[in-house]
This record gives sequence, C-alpha cells and structure tokens, in this order.
Amino acid sequence: MEVAKEGQFYDSMEPKAQGNPSMKKLLLILNCILLSIGICGSPLIMRLYFIHGGKRVWLSSWLLTGGFPIILLPLAFVYFQRRATQGPGTELFFMKPPLFLAAVFIGIFSGLADYLYAYGVSRLPVSTSSLIIASQLAFTAGFAFLLVKQKFTSYSINAVFLLTVGAAVLALHTSNDRPEGESNKEYLVGFFMTLGASALSGFLLPLVELTYKKTRQEMTYSLVMEIQMVLSFFATLLCTAGMLINKDFQAIPREAKTFGLGETKYYVVMFWTAIISQAFFLGALGVIFCASSLLSGVIIAVLLPVTEILAVIFYKEKFQAEKGVALALSLWGFASFFYGEMKHSKKKKQPPMSQIPGP
Repeated sequence: MEVAKEGQFYDSMEPKAQGNPSMKKLLLILNCILLSIGICGSPLIMRLYFIHGGKRVWLSSWLLTGGFPIILLPLAFVYFQRRATQGPGTELFFMKPPLFLAAVFIGIFSGLADYLYAYGVSRLPVSTSSLIIASQLAFTAGFAFLLVKQKFTSYSINAVFLLTVGAAVLALHTSNDRPEGESNKEYLVGFFMTLGASALSGFLLPLVELTYKKTRQEMTYSLVMEIQMVLSFFATLLCTAGMLINKDFQAIPREAKTFGLGETKYYVVMFWTAIISQAFFLGALGVIFCASSLLSGVIIAVLLPVTEILAVIFYKEKFQAEKGVALALSLWGFASFFYGEMKHSKKKKQPPMSQIPGP
C-alpha cells in the first residue's frame, strides 16, 4: 500500500527509507533526544527502586518494556491522519508476517537482556552498572561489522576506541563501589550479569538494523513504532512469566507498603520507569532507522558520563578523577565520530571528477 503524501504531519511520520533528507534529520534529532532521556533516566530511576527497598528483579525487568501500550498513542494518531487522506479502507498496521516474526525473536532476547540488566542494577551502584552502556559500544561495533558490513573510517574507529577506553577507566574504581552488606560473590555476579546484558544488547542493535535492511517491506517510521510495540510486548511476556514463577505479583502490594519513599511514590517510580524506558527503546530503534546501529551505540556510550554526573548529584556518589577522565574521553570520541561523518557527507556530495564540466 502506498504511503500517503498529503498532510505535513503525516509526511513527517512516514518518511521512507530513502525519503526526504531534511525530514529524516529532524526525526534523527527527535530520536536522539528520546534515546538521551532513556539512557540517562532509566538507570537512575531503576536504582531508586532498589535503594529504597525494592527487591524484585523480574518486576524491574518487566518495567523496562511494560510501558509499550503508550506507543499506541502516536500509532493511533498517524492512523487517523492516514485515514483522513486515504479513506476508511486504509490499513490499520503495515507489518507483514516475516517482519512480525523477526520482531518476536528480537523481543524475546530483549526480555532476557532486560533481566540481566535489572539484576546488575540491583547489585551495583549507578556509577558501576552504567558500564553496560559504554562497554556495549565495543560489542555493537563488532556485530555491526559482522551482520550489516558496517564500514569503519579512521574517525569511527578512533571514536569506538576512545569510548571503550572511557568505560575501562571507570572500571578502575569499581572495587570501591561495592554497597554495604553485599558479598564479593554477589557483587561479581551482578558485574558479570551486567556485562552479559551489554554483549546481548550489542548484538541486538545491529540485528535490528539487519532486519530493516532485509525486510521486503518499505521501512517507514510508523513501521518502526510497530516493531517497537511487538518487540516490547514479547519481551514483557517473557518477564511476565518470570514474575509469575517468582510470585512477584503477590509481592507488589506488600513491597509498596514498606517502600522507603512511601506507597504512592512506589507506584510513581514504577510508572516513570516504564515510560522512560520506552523512550530509550524507541529512540534506539529510531536512530538505527535514521542512521545506523553504530551511531545508536555511540550515543549510548557518550551519555555514560552524563549518567555518572547525575548519579553524583542525585545519589551523592563520589566523583573520582576516573569519572572526569572518562567524561573527557567520551566527548573526544563523540566529536571524532561526528567530524568523520560530516567529512564523509561532504565527500559524498562532491560530484565525480568526470562529471565536473570543463572550461
């Protein structure tokens, strides 16, 4: 079915894979903002749950994707815009069975990554658990090279190197971050579960990009939102099974009554965890749609020091020298990546020598 071309807002929500470049840049900026909100806010608010008495790992992992019904709001808006221009016969959803099955597969593994990540956050301070965000870049770069044949320039290689070194620098002070009353074994399990989540997430981002490229459907941003909804639904389904086995649903009312910030704020924390996490997932998928999985990984990595600084502000964590060095390396790597992209874009716009008219 052809995508309607009438209506400025509808066009903005339906740029095709090779559509309007300026509209795609606007969408890229929007998704970068969503990704930034999610990557900075999600670990902070999730840690708030554990700091004040929350103990349910499956519940926390469920919240990472459980807010998916909010995606129905922009999808419904775009549908009614489409219906107004195309008539009542317009399709409700664009997703075909092969793409649906791919989203289901990715969603199930996303649910597993959510559990590994939530377990790590439950055991580690924000300053340590945030390592997952930066170390993920190395995995993303490797899998992007293998799955989607990502081409690396000297600038992008430099960026990956600097951002990875920044994560390693932060790891230097992790031994001093072990929470009181937690054994070495529990701390190490949390650390390696976090790294496992990092590796799995680093695999899933290029897999999403591969899905976009291999699908026989023309990719639009509405289709990206549909993928996000299906992906989150099946990730949530996996976590729901874990909650049922662990009897988390029965424990929620009891846990709310003993929550350190009060019963009402317990549910407020849960609500905003779900909403902010949806911003992360939709932003990540949107950046992959508008650019690449590597750019998504770079943005995630460069925001690690921002999360560190926010943890210092809100949770009074110490700002060691390593965090300052990591911040400088991340900004350097980010600047290197975008300078390389700008240089590459200028080179692409230049006509070949054979096409330059002579005197």
